[in-house]
Amino acid sequence: MLPILWQDETAIAVDKPSGLLVHNSRYAGPKEVSLRQMLGAQVGQPVYPVHRLDRPTSGIVLFVKEREQAAAWQEALGGADKRYLALVRGHVKEAVVIDHAISEDGGSKEARSRVQPLMSSPIERCSLVEIRLETGRKHQARRHLAHISHPVVGDTTHGKGDINRHYRSRYDLYRLALHAWRLHITPPSGNASISITAPIPFDLKMALSALFPAADWTIFD
Repeated sequence: MLPILWQDETAIAVDKPSGLLVHNSRYAGPKEVSLRQMLGAQVGQPVYPVHRLDRPTSGIVLFVKEREQAAAWQEALGGADKRYLALVRGHVKEAVVIDHAISEDGGSKEARSRVQPLMSSPIERCSLVEIRLETGRKHQARRHLAHISHPVVGDTTHGKGDINRHYRSRYDLYRLALHAWRLHITPPSGNASISITAPIPFDLKMALSALFPAADWTIFD
């Protein structure tokens, strides 16, 4: 069963595991069972994604229960507070705003992220950071962190192969260390804003616990 984090009469938020495609498209390659199909079967009705996460990223994904509701929720998501947790290479010493355009759909598009260091590992040269996306470009968190020379551990596209292999062999971290952790959003209905949290998944938390042995992980639940 997929963990349902929140729902109302129009929308539903689910915790996506790493490695699962949100929905099939002409860009996704061979057809496979997707998060959309699994959630639809679980709740007994078709659902429609408001946004996507990359296949290797885990965490919060919003769906609507009627296709006509998607546009209103997408507009609400544009003004939402979207926060990710990422394990990155190197010690991030201070907060940074990344205002760096990203190539998308054949053009260059404005992209802005805020990175806040949370802790540095006493064991490896790595950090846990929170990244807040103020725009929603493809691979934005991964590309922006790589842009400031702190690529996400496990990123096979924008990261470093030797570093990824090290974390696989030593910490059993076989996934991208990026998690869509928290979403604060005002629903299109105009009702009170809501906060949705996806706890750090087990496969990521085990590696983080080894790297940051003094951390209190309950603060992320």
